[in-house]
Amino acid sequence: MKIITASKAVLLGLMLWATSAQAKIADCIALYGESKYAADFKAFDYVNPEAPQGGKIVLPAYGTFDNFNPYIFKGVAASFVPALTMETLGFSPTDDPFTVYPLLAEKFDLPEDKSYVGFILNPKARFADGTAVTADDVVFSFNAITQKGSPVYKMYYADVERVEKISDREVRFYFKEGSNNKELPMILAQFAIFSAKDWEGREFDKPTLQVPLGSGPYRVSDFQVNKYVTLQKNPDYWGKDLPVRRGFYNFDVVRYDYYQDTTVTLQALFAGNIDAREEYIAKIWMTGYDNDLIKSGKVKKEVIEHNNPATLQNFAFNIRRAKFADRRVRKALDLAFNFEWANEKLFYNQYRRLFSYFTNTGMEATGLPSGKELEILEKYLAELPASVFDEPYQPTFNPQMNNARPNLKKAVALLKEAGYDFKDGKMVNLATGEPLEIEILSNSANGATFTKVMLPYIENLRKIGIKAVFRNLEVNIFKNRLDNFDFDMAIVSYPVSQLPGNEQREYWGSASAEMKGSNNVIGIQNKVIDELLTGLVSAQEKADYVAYVKALDRVLLNENYMIMQWYSPYSRVAYWDKFGQPQTDLKIGFQPFIWWAKEE
Repeated sequence: MKIITASKAVLLGLMLWATSAQAKIADCIALYGESKYAADFKAFDYVNPEAPQGGKIVLPAYGTFDNFNPYIFKGVAASFVPALTMETLGFSPTDDPFTVYPLLAEKFDLPEDKSYVGFILNPKARFADGTAVTADDVVFSFNAITQKGSPVYKMYYADVERVEKISDREVRFYFKEGSNNKELPMILAQFAIFSAKDWEGREFDKPTLQVPLGSGPYRVSDFQVNKYVTLQKNPDYWGKDLPVRRGFYNFDVVRYDYYQDTTVTLQALFAGNIDAREEYIAKIWMTGYDNDLIKSGKVKKEVIEHNNPATLQNFAFNIRRAKFADRRVRKALDLAFNFEWANEKLFYNQYRRLFSYFTNTGMEATGLPSGKELEILEKYLAELPASVFDEPYQPTFNPQMNNARPNLKKAVALLKEAGYDFKDGKMVNLATGEPLEIEILSNSANGATFTKVMLPYIENLRKIGIKAVFRNLEVNIFKNRLDNFDFDMAIVSYPVSQLPGNEQREYWGSASAEMKGSNNVIGIQNKVIDELLTGLVSAQEKADYVAYVKALDRVLLNENYMIMQWYSPYSRVAYWDKFGQPQTDLKIGFQPFIWWAKEE
């Protein structure tokens, strides 16, 4: 035992005081400004904290599954299972997405120098078997996901130097020097926490049908591969009274039934096999609900407004392939797509054309660059085409809906500039002699929907000498081909965050372009985009952050990496009239897990 003298004791006390003074133990992580909710809040504004408990809801899932671990490269995961069975360190509500509130973590350790983020775990946090959630579980989960999970996670968390257990209830993530990644504390609160003990003797990187032990409100009670998954509420769920969980997960039983096609689920709804479904097809929404169940009110049909960023749904080019390397070729193929005709004839004018990578966020690159955005872009005057500065981006528009000829003439002119011309009725690369032929892929969950959209597009391409074929693949085959970049063009959807950040590097950054399984399916390798991504994630002030998002958007748009499709500013939902919903003026969209079962 060491003897500490009085002078040493004073010095030690001063050192401890100095260390603690540099840290801030916080009730939340607010990215910019203050959080919406005070430390003692009881529940979020858009839920009913006194919602009745019990009952059952059956929802549709699409495609197939052979795996319950969504963090790995192999297999097709039942992606909804972790969200219902596993908790994260923190939670961001719909009405305050820039703030993380406590979930598994009771408090957050935020030092002034921002060199790390610490999570102090809730002593009540338990896995479904009753064992405590500890720092060892957090360390195990992070290391397993980044070292044995899909390669995208290693990139997503690349600015983390190491994770360290401080005590059984506290864990710290130390950041690489100079990373300046302001969003990192928030995104570290978002990955699921596994039980280290549960994974002893198991291989994390292999698909598994052994459901991982979770700490969430539900447990998987029954399943049949590719058929259904049934989840039962855990009566001993430790977090049911947390402010971030009150009003959520009110059903005793949640069941997902699997379908190969979204259209089939309409009849499943009317037959009573499922309880609710979101409609993705405008024509069916307008014409497919005219029956006695709707007229009698037994099945409700409702438009639910939301403030969500628009999903970036698109025809993605694989620019690793030489035929798509030239921006003019990509723009020509965009000009051949007649959205105005499709919206009028097929969609009942239910949609709007996407006009930004960040549509409906308020951070779209509109007009000409100005202010801080212009200051950022002017650093790259030599690398960027003049159109970035001189031409406001506009999505391709066909002024004569029933006459595609004007846009097709523009497309041919661009193709000729890029070294193509007609030869025996085919559009041919004059340098190689190869005709321009394209295979466009979709998956079986939505392929039937797109067939009617694709036929006129393929016909327009034929008119300018381009042969295109549309292939509708099973979900697992489609995923495998995209994972291995084995495609020309594909119908792809990117979820868009209200707070675009680290995920953007994995979507568009050079480092992910050749990483199989990454979301950079397009294959973008662009030095300017890489530097804009760095500026985006390291921006410390909101004005700088918004300027970088707009600058990134403008450069991506100017490159024509994709043909943008369409979006809806509301959710179209049909459901049996046996559920209650919170009454709120907030535009929260379709959120069935804040609903509850009415009394029979």
